[in-house]
Order: sequence, then structure tokens, then C-alpha cells
Amino acid sequence: MPINVLMPALSPTMEKGNLAKWLKKEGDPVKSGDVLAEIETDKATMEVEAIDEGVLAKILVPEGTADVPVNDLIAVIAEEGEDPASIATPKAGGAKDGGPKTAPAEPKNTPDQNAGPDGSHASYARVDQAPDGAKPDEGKTNGAGRATEAGGAGGRTFASPLARRIAKQEGIDIAAVTGSGPHGRVIQRDVQAAIEGGAAEARAAPAKAATPEAAATKPEPTSVPAAGGVATGMTTDQVKALFEPGSYEEITLDGMRKTIAKRLVESKQTVPHFYLSIDVELDALLALRTQVNEGAAKDKDGKPAFKLSVNDFVIKGLALALQRVPNANAVWAGDRILKFKNSDVGVAVAIEGGLFTPVIRRAEQKTLSTISAEMKDLAGRARTRKLKPEEYQGGSTAVSNLGMFGIKSFSAVINPPHGTILAVGGGEARVVAKDGAPAVVQAMTVTLSVDHRVVDGALGAELLAAFKGLIENPMGMLV
Repeated sequence: MPINVLMPALSPTMEKGNLAKWLKKEGDPVKSGDVLAEIETDKATMEVEAIDEGVLAKILVPEGTADVPVNDLIAVIAEEGEDPASIATPKAGGAKDGGPKTAPAEPKNTPDQNAGPDGSHASYARVDQAPDGAKPDEGKTNGAGRATEAGGAGGRTFASPLARRIAKQEGIDIAAVTGSGPHGRVIQRDVQAAIEGGAAEARAAPAKAATPEAAATKPEPTSVPAAGGVATGMTTDQVKALFEPGSYEEITLDGMRKTIAKRLVESKQTVPHFYLSIDVELDALLALRTQVNEGAAKDKDGKPAFKLSVNDFVIKGLALALQRVPNANAVWAGDRILKFKNSDVGVAVAIEGGLFTPVIRRAEQKTLSTISAEMKDLAGRARTRKLKPEEYQGGSTAVSNLGMFGIKSFSAVINPPHGTILAVGGGEARVVAKDGAPAVVQAMTVTLSVDHRVVDGALGAELLAAFKGLIENPMGMLV
């Protein structure tokens, strides 16, 4: 029975991917764990592993193909003992191109529960975790990586976590949406079609947890896609008509820039931001940093084992501040708040064409030298787009530091689902009053952007005060 290889969802936000390179060719034997291809997502280039054994019979999507939708059929593997030449060439795209809309109810006592109605299998790439934190029976694959969802007659509706989330946000009854994914599974494009078609019969009653405030912030749909459209609601042609032809260069959006645009527009439209700023003196921190760096062990070439930056202290300071003000270590989760035990701090890293926010996990427990080493590694791999999804997903807050560019202060946009983000300006000499007399100190301004649904004004101010105390008395970060 042939095994269908589908374009995997390698991150919760992935809707399409570019098939960069095939590492196996037609006729090659395939073992579980073999790397089949390289897929470029909106964030990184990742290797796709096989989870079944056999022979790669047909490659349906050639390397170099861009914007291949998740769940589309990209190749077929012949199982052991099966003649690859005997396999009919299916159309690329899988179930959406003539595949069954729904599958029969799962038969009992069947040796292979994953077989489709035509006797074929669906095989997905191995991923470390189900998208959107889905449980195994809600995601695309079970522990072995095989597809487990089929639209069951009389059973529950099977849908991807992304499709369920969009349906919930838009008030769509997922059971009323016809699925075009494997075995009738409802996927993101099906929900989008229901929204765009205004399918009245698919409209569900508003969720009980909805609030007037949430309804007020829900953006109205426009004719321009949020990922690549114009914030004003104008079409591309309408914007271009305002300018003289030949006076500009058109730059096509890549997957990363589309995702950044979409997420940040959603953030500003749906997250009630407010901002708190405070000045922090750096003299004690700079003196301690110099002392610690000078005391670092050196190798035979005289290279120090580490070199701490001010940003390393900022990450550690924010992590410890969240432990001192634990109610601020939280995110908004639709109808509840998630409060965390550990301080997982994201750090914005600028790369060509966009940015990553890799996360330092349990930063409150790590030494400054460990944080420094992790950041160097994460930043280096971010710039080559080699980060794994679990390395830039999650966290309750983030740090964005533009001080090295001479920026005195700024307000950052929260990266959902984070509850806060700390914008760090550059250090500079400032004149302040000390004991009734002017004095010159090194200081910087930091601004905390806050999701008001999670953190109120007084709580945000308490968090900033704790951060200021740690930065101005940095010895507390060494013990």
C-alpha cells in the first residue's frame, strides 16, 4: 500500500513552505529517520525526516517549489515488497485534488487503523511537538508520526489546531465546515473559505467567555489579506496609484516578513497595550561587569571563557524581577490567564529581512555566563535561520534592545502571547541630583509595553521597580 508524504506543519504559524531541496531521489530506499528533504518555513530551513520505510516511488513537488500548502501531497513511498513502478502517479496536492471529503467511521479490530479508504497511507514528517500545544488526538500525527484523523460518520469533526483556533476566533462552527485535508480533515484554508464566503449556516453562537471589550477590538475584515496587505485597507493597486510610476522599487514579501506583518497587526489591533518608562542608573552594573570580565578564565591563546554584555544583565534582571513579582509572569489565553513558575525570556535578534525572538528558558536559574553563551549561540543560528521552533516559541516576556544603535528610548510591540516586552535604550552620561548636588551618572531608559488584560498599571510599575533595583544593585544577580 503506498504511503503518501505530505507537506508537514513545522511550526504553529506555518501555512505554506518552500520545498528547497530533495535529499532523496526516486528509487532510493528510505528508512525511518532518513532525511527526505529540506523545507524553508517563514522562520527557518528545516530537515524533514521519514517515519516509514520503503522506496521513494514518486516525487510530486520538485525542489525549488515555493508556497506549498501544509498537508499537500509532495511524494509517495512504496512499502517493502511493493513495486514502485506499479504505483499510479497521483496529483500533487493530495486529498484536495479529488481525494475523499470524508472517510468512513474507523473500523474496529483493523490491523492498520491508518489506512485510507483507497488502501493508501498518509505520512507526515517527524515533528518534536504538536502545533499549538495540541494533544496527540487533536494534532496531525500520533506518537509514531502517522496521520490519525479521518472524518468519521457520526463521530467528532477532525480539524487541525490552527483551523480550530481560527474558527473559534471568527465564530465559525467547525462541524459545519467541509474539510479538504487528508480524509476530510478541516484545515486552515477551509475555515478561511467559510469566512470569506460568509457561510451563514456555519456561524456559531458567540463564545460564553467573549466580552464587550474583546468584541470591540476584533478587526473588521478587509479585501486585503492581513499577512501582506496594506494597513489602511487600500489595495496594492490603490497605493501604487498614489505614486509616480518608476519612482519606487517593488519588493516581494517573503514568508518571514508576511508573518511579522500579520502577527504585529493582530497584536496592535487585539492587545490593549499601555506603556511604562523608567530611568535606570548603570554605574554599579558597568563596574561589576568590568570586574567579572577581567576575572574570566582564559584559554592557552589568551581568549576569555566569556564576555558579559549589558544585555546579559538585562535578561537576568528581568527574569529575577518576574520571580519577585510573579503575577506579572503571565500571558493571556483567551478565557483565562496562564501564570508561569519559571522565567522564560525572549530576546529580539535582528536578521536580514526580519527578526527572531529566541527564548532563554529558566533564565532566573542560570548564571550570567551561561545566559551570555546561550545568547551567542541562539543569535548566531538565528542569523542563519537554523533555529528550531521550540527555541523561539513560548515565553511570557521579551527584551528588545536598540541601545547599540544610539536609540535613547522607544516602545516595542508585544509579541503574542507574551504579556509584556521590555524596550531598552542606550546608556549615556546624564546629570542627576544626588544629595542636593548635581552629579553625572551613566543611565538608560527602559520602557515596558504591557498587555492590560494580563498586567494592570500598578503591577507593571511594581515589575519595573523590581527590575530597576536589580540593575542598580547587580551583585544580587550573582548569588
